[in-house]
Amino acid sequence: MAETLEHEVKIAANLARVEELIAAACARVGRARREVTLVAVTKQRSADQIAAAWRCGVRHLGENRVEEAELKAPQLASRWEAEPPAWHLIGHLQSRKARTAVELFDTIESVDSLRLATRLDRFAAEAGRRLPVLLEVNVSGEETKYGWAATRTAEIEALVEDARRLAELTSLDVRGLMTMAPLVTDAEQTRPVFRAVRELRDLLRREASFTTWDELSMGMTNDYPVAIEEGATLVRIGRAIFEGQ
Repeated sequence: MAETLEHEVKIAANLARVEELIAAACARVGRARREVTLVAVTKQRSADQIAAAWRCGVRHLGENRVEEAELKAPQLASRWEAEPPAWHLIGHLQSRKARTAVELFDTIESVDSLRLATRLDRFAAEAGRRLPVLLEVNVSGEETKYGWAATRTAEIEALVEDARRLAELTSLDVRGLMTMAPLVTDAEQTRPVFRAVRELRDLLRREASFTTWDELSMGMTNDYPVAIEEGATLVRIGRAIFEGQ
């Protein structure tokens, strides 16, 4: 009980600081706080820590691996009372785990190929649901990053064509883009990456007629204020919530 209370006190204080920084970033660019959804990254966090975050008001949880969600979701199901959180898959999804991911997650943010999208569409149809997803894009050119490459004209043209084909999948609800920015010492260095993703989303809206692509998932503990200034609608924050900044 003492450890549980300690988790809650610490997380509450950390969340208050995160909320201050989110609100300040929104204010700097004339956005409303309600335009940004906080997704708490629960990778390697205990069930007690996650439940404490929920009691502190967190309602969106982000997991990197299907295997972790498979373990945690059943453990935590009885703790949510009347308001369960939405689970987001934010890490790389292997095709062989696609069916399980459809069963576990409310949103999959890391769809990184047309092949994976088609597979998810089939499993979502079998489950009788329309699955919200984001397309992961790589605008920094890093070879270690997943997602549609989108640094050269030919790559962007290929993404536009894939996006048009995605529109034909009836059981996926494509809501926008997600990216992983490079790890840098100065958060300001990530601004061109976030700006490029926003501009890419706007291009896809025009070229592929996706007028409802409103979401941009970008920004983590090191750089989320910059991401918000550049249009992020979801920020994925773990360390700042569970450990502090």
